[in-house]
Amino acid sequence: MTRRYQRGCLYREKRKASPDVWVFRFRDGEANRKEQIGTVEQLPTKFEAMKRVEFLRSTINRDIMIPRKFEELVDHYRRHELPNKTPYTQEVYDDYLNTWILPRWGTFMLSDIKPTAVESWLKSISSLANGTKAKLRNLLHAVYSHAMRWEFFDKNPITLVRQSAKRTRMPEVLTEEEVFKLLEELSDTWRTAVYVAVITGVRVSELLGLRWGDIDTVAGEIRLCRGIVRQHIGEMKTEASRKPIPMEAELATVLTWWRECCPYGQDADYVFASPDKRGTQPYWPTAGMEDHIRPAAQRAKITKRIGWHTFRHTCGTITKQKGADVATTKELLRHANVSITMDRYVQAVTPAKREAQSRIAQSIPFPFVPTRLTGMVANA
Repeated sequence: MTRRYQRGCLYREKRKASPDVWVFRFRDGEANRKEQIGTVEQLPTKFEAMKRVEFLRSTINRDIMIPRKFEELVDHYRRHELPNKTPYTQEVYDDYLNTWILPRWGTFMLSDIKPTAVESWLKSISSLANGTKAKLRNLLHAVYSHAMRWEFFDKNPITLVRQSAKRTRMPEVLTEEEVFKLLEELSDTWRTAVYVAVITGVRVSELLGLRWGDIDTVAGEIRLCRGIVRQHIGEMKTEASRKPIPMEAELATVLTWWRECCPYGQDADYVFASPDKRGTQPYWPTAGMEDHIRPAAQRAKITKRIGWHTFRHTCGTITKQKGADVATTKELLRHANVSITMDRYVQAVTPAKREAQSRIAQSIPFPFVPTRLTGMVANA
C-alpha cells in the first residue's frame, strides 16, 4: 500500500511526577505511533522541539518522494488518481494535460503557480471556448486538491482562479422543416437515429447504448440502462438520466419498422449496431456525424453547424414551442437540476410528457415508413 507523506503532529503532554514532555504523533502504515522528543526542560519552546522533529520526520518519510515541480505532481496524480476515472475521462484529461497544462506549467514549482497568472494564461488562449477553459481550470484545481490530500502542499491556489463557462453564442437549433429536410436526405440507419434523437432528446451516448431489449412497445417506454462513449460502456450521467422515456405511437412505429429492416434485431443487439463489428458494438457517433449527417445537411441546404447535441436542443425547443410547460420539458429531457417539489409534481405527469413528445412526432413525419406499419403499435 502506498504511504502518504507524514507531517505529523507535535504537542506538549503533561506529566504528574516529572516535567512535561514534547510528543510527536504520526502514522506508520495503518497504525498510529508517537515518539517522545524531549522534556520541556531540555526544549523550553515549541520552536526548539520542532527543530528536533525535522530529523525524525525525514527518517519517517525517507522512502517517499515529495513532488516539488508541477510535472512531478501530475505524474503522481496520473498514477494514483486518474485510474479511478472512466476510460473516456482518462483520455480527455491526458489530452488536456499534454496539450495545454504541462507545456505551460510543468516546470513550475508548486508554490510559484499563482491565481492571477493562471487567469491571464486562460484569457490568452483565444482558440478555446469558455467551457473548455473552465475544464482546464477545474483539472488544475483537481491536481492541486490531490496534492493537499497527500499532504504535499497546504493550499489550492486554483480556488481563486476565475473562469466563466458561459457560452459566447447560443447553440444551434433546427426548425421542424429543417429536421424533415435532413431526414429525407439520410439513409435508413442515420435517418432513424436522428429521428429518435430529435423526438426523445436523448444524449448520443444513450442513443448508441440502446439495445432492443430496452424498448418496451407494450408499456410504451424506452428504458435507459447504459451510455457508450468511445465504445466504452458506462453508467448513466445522472440519477435523473435513468428515468424511462415515454414512447408514443409514431415513435414506436418507426422503431418497429427499423427492427424489421436492420440486420441485428435480437433483444441483446444494439439498436444501431455496426455491421463491421457484427452487431457487437454500435456505430461511432463521429463517423455518423462527419460521413453521413453533415453531408446530408449540406444537400438539404441547411447552413447551421450541426452536432449530436443539436438534436437534444431541438427537442427541448420544439417541445416548449408546442405548449409544454417548463417542468414537463425538463422531465422529458431528464435534467438533474429539478427541485424535490417539482420532481414530485412531474412524476404524475407522464401523460403530459407523452403528449408533448407526440406533438413533436406529429409535426415531423418520418419518411418512407411502410403504410402497413402505421398505427400497428398504437392498436396493439
